[in-house]
Amino acid sequence: MLRLFSRFVNDESGATAIEYALIAAGISLAIIAAVQGLGTTLNGRYADINTSLK
Repeated sequence: MLRLFSRFVNDESGATAIEYALIAAGISLAIIAAVQGLGTTLNGRYADINTSLK
């Protein structure tokens, strides 16, 4: 029983999976922020083009 508990405490495979999930979440948030900023900029440019064509 003690050896089973020791193996459980020393097993880090779950921690590695959680670390990768946190890294993926951080990258996803950065991509979302970049796309939102780009979308706002493009929306403003298209509005300017639309105004100048009228």
